[in-house]
Amino acid sequence: MQKPRNEAMRFFNTTGPVNPADHYCIPPLARFDLDEVLTLVRTKKYFVLHAPRQTGKTSALLALCDLLNGQGFSCVYTTVENARTARDDVERAMRTVLSGLGSRARLTLGDEFLAKAWSGILAEFGPDGALGEALTRWSEASPKPLVLLIDEIDTLQGDPLLSVLQQLRGGYPMRPEAFPQCVVLCGLRDVRDYRIRSTSSPFNIVAESLRLGDFTQEETLALLDQHTGETGQAFTDDAREAIWTQTLGQPWLVNALAYETCFKSKAGRDRAVTADDVAEAREGLIVRRVTHLDQLADKLREDRVRRVVEPMLSGADEHAFSNRDVEYVRDLGLIARDKPVRIANPIYAEVLPRELGWVLQETLDLNTTWYVDADDSLNLNKLLGAFQDFFRRHSEHWKNRFMYEEAWPQILLQAYLHRVVNGGGRIEREYGLGRGRVDLLITWPRGDRMREYVVECKVVRMGDGLESTVRDGVEQTAGYMARCAAEAGHLVVIDRREGRSWEEKVFRRQHRSQDGVPVDVWGM
Repeated sequence: MQKPRNEAMRFFNTTGPVNPADHYCIPPLARFDLDEVLTLVRTKKYFVLHAPRQTGKTSALLALCDLLNGQGFSCVYTTVENARTARDDVERAMRTVLSGLGSRARLTLGDEFLAKAWSGILAEFGPDGALGEALTRWSEASPKPLVLLIDEIDTLQGDPLLSVLQQLRGGYPMRPEAFPQCVVLCGLRDVRDYRIRSTSSPFNIVAESLRLGDFTQEETLALLDQHTGETGQAFTDDAREAIWTQTLGQPWLVNALAYETCFKSKAGRDRAVTADDVAEAREGLIVRRVTHLDQLADKLREDRVRRVVEPMLSGADEHAFSNRDVEYVRDLGLIARDKPVRIANPIYAEVLPRELGWVLQETLDLNTTWYVDADDSLNLNKLLGAFQDFFRRHSEHWKNRFMYEEAWPQILLQAYLHRVVNGGGRIEREYGLGRGRVDLLITWPRGDRMREYVVECKVVRMGDGLESTVRDGVEQTAGYMARCAAEAGHLVVIDRREGRSWEEKVFRRQHRSQDGVPVDVWGM
């Protein structure tokens, strides 16, 4: 039986650091190797803690700050994010960094030394010496070893970042008597990416680079269980599985799906959360382009992100990205930490093609009834026939409007199908590096059951043979149909070879796999 909800109840957090009194949470200090971190602090090491946005970095730092202040250190957490607007103005940035650090020391430790001294030190030593001198004087005046936790370090740019790092490096040999015993730099990126107008890192004193990971499956389910334990509201087994499989433990996504289903949905507040509730919440987050997903999508415009993502969207066997490109995109959280290179979770995998095809989805004026038969079933033959005609008439126009030039046919197909199918069903997508195809599973409700259809997209490029591409594609489509238990399969073959006329490229015929599975093939 569910307990009544009241103002004092906890909830799933999607904004800012966690507060255990207000939020369901995995204890922040349990999310990394605390013994390793404490050993680094006690042995006077400087190190990096990095993780993607909204993973729990700040919560972990604040919890570590409280712990260290109870263990004989004077520890201060500060963020330098406010100095982002200084851009290349070192003096303006240093003023912001020093004033913020002084304020935090006063609030956290009751220590007013830096708050009173920093402006005079800046005036005397200038922006390229003030931070180092301020930390030296503060360390000499402090009765306990100082520990600094500096958050959002990579929001600084250019010369301000270089100046901060060089001053920390300059004071490093004087620790702990005349400089902080330990400094932790926290941000999105590993220190290897701090390359500002130089060929090597300006901060080569880092002992370790630690990464805060996503929730494990056990932690994900434990978070949901906290809500059930306090309110009595259960998650069905299918809902628990859906939250895990859709997010793969990305902390913000886990909390967002749980909050949407338990708190934001009025219909779902007083009953068990189902897998359908999770699917509806997932769609709502994507459609609203919530900040977390919008920030991620914005990164798609960067060349080093495009070099990694584009061949995955196109299923290409070849790529032009470097190891450093992969490291950067992995640090953003966009791709999984382990091999092979792949999108980090199904929600991100859904966001990417939707974001890249957003203009088309918004501008297409399509009637949403002609492809539904009288018995409410989806007529995929009509739909793909219409896309075949659309592709012939408009592909030359649209291919120049997609920033991902190698993946535009796959994006165009997905955008078209999504625009119409979203009126009643949904599309699940599978793509990745070296797959040679993009697999789409269309799920369409009819009566009391869901019907499923496979659409696979392959591209014929220079040097490829059409018939061999079709033959391989038919087998791949049949295999995907068997795995999904789909009732029909369609293979879209897009011919990008030069010199081919539309009469040669456009066709429709049916093939059978080696096991006799029928597959409709659409040439374009």
